[in-house]
Amino acid sequence: MNPQIILLVFIVYTAAIFSISWFTSRNADNQSFFIGNKKSPWFVVAYGMIGASLSGVTFISVPGWVGTTHFNYFVIVFGYLVGYAVISTVLLPLYYKLNLVSIYTYLNTRFGRYSYKTGASFFLLSRVIGASFRMFLVISVLQYFVFDHYGIPFWFTVVLFMVLIQLYTMKGGIKTIVWTDTLQTTFMLLAVIISISLIMDKMDVSLGLMIQEVWNSDLSNVIVTDIDSTQNFVKLFFSGIFITIVMTGLDQDMMQKNLSCKNLKDAQKNMTSLSLILIPVNLIFLFLGAVLYIYSQKFNIQVPIITDHLFPTIAFEHLGLVAGIIFIIGLISAAYSSADSALTSLTTSVSIDILELDKKYANAENLLKRWRKRVHLVMAAIIIFVIVLFGLIDNKAIISQIFTFAGYTYGPLLGLFAFGLFTKYKVNDKLVPVVAIVSPIVSFFISHYSEAIFNGYQIGFELLIINGALTFIGLIFLKTKK
Repeated sequence: MNPQIILLVFIVYTAAIFSISWFTSRNADNQSFFIGNKKSPWFVVAYGMIGASLSGVTFISVPGWVGTTHFNYFVIVFGYLVGYAVISTVLLPLYYKLNLVSIYTYLNTRFGRYSYKTGASFFLLSRVIGASFRMFLVISVLQYFVFDHYGIPFWFTVVLFMVLIQLYTMKGGIKTIVWTDTLQTTFMLLAVIISISLIMDKMDVSLGLMIQEVWNSDLSNVIVTDIDSTQNFVKLFFSGIFITIVMTGLDQDMMQKNLSCKNLKDAQKNMTSLSLILIPVNLIFLFLGAVLYIYSQKFNIQVPIITDHLFPTIAFEHLGLVAGIIFIIGLISAAYSSADSALTSLTTSVSIDILELDKKYANAENLLKRWRKRVHLVMAAIIIFVIVLFGLIDNKAIISQIFTFAGYTYGPLLGLFAFGLFTKYKVNDKLVPVVAIVSPIVSFFISHYSEAIFNGYQIGFELLIINGALTFIGLIFLKTKK
């Protein structure tokens, strides 16, 4: 693709984002930034959260996974349904009852200051690494297929995206994100649907015939019954439940949008709608993956060693200009959605949970806004640093391990919230950080040596459940009184 076309697409899309930002951030105050003044329409939040839930990982990686794990991922998606039901019936009523801005404030109320700071710190670590990894994944694809050809260094691409994200989220915060997410969701979904249509047109097959071909192929296999496999359907289903609970219900990034709804009832409508919509949406991404592999086989296209490159390779090199433009728009949407809400939630958590600016400047709106903007700038710089560091490491295996380690930090959050919700005990608050640090370490060793310890059994996503259970057990030893 020629650089002028790419530049034009990038400018037009970015201009649309900034137009939304300008419109939504007029007369914005600190409450707009943190909770959207609790005026966000639930259906807009639900639709926008599709893109936030998918991000660059689903857009780039899920179609590539189909070659090795087939449609096994769909079992996790069904687990999401149960997870969202738990969030809607257990967590959201709690958050609205306590009128929370940061969900980790609950830990302060329930256990004490050390637990509160521990929960917030684990979120910050998880989200910085997680958001940086997702952003790195998308930008590295853009870099490899586009910017490297024009001599633009990786660090400049990272800085450019993050500066733009920082600018359009700084004033309106979550009030802006709720609406920009709708644009990003729309273009990501359109990119996938149009790409499928273009591939079928190249293959000269109808949708019905393509569905039949995918159904009859091994790629559509969903159920793995081998109990020792990491892809065992029971493991994946329960993993989907707990992944949703921790990475949505216990995650400030995702919950901040829900807390911007007018009331609990609207937030619950949002959660229910989102859970139902994500089933067909994820199925479309899996279907795209199967179509890409069938297309590659039919036209003798070598599948890249890095399966993340399968979708862009076919879009750029085999489907023509229109497909390339569509893919670029989808990828830019994924890049923005991977970091904008993360940056806002990180700013919120640092401002409220760590620095407690809302208490220090409770009666000084302008001072709070000034400090909040400083925190916003610092968090953007930290994300830039981590993404560039990933680029310098230049080893996908190591980076994936770092991302996996960040996932370990959600386990202590699961254990803390579960203990708070389902027991009436207090704990020795000062020792909670010790339990929260030890649990992921023990979980790592259990996972690493699981085949030797459990006679060939491989631990997969259920590691999150083990991690949370270890934290819960550790807190039992710290209990003091009812």
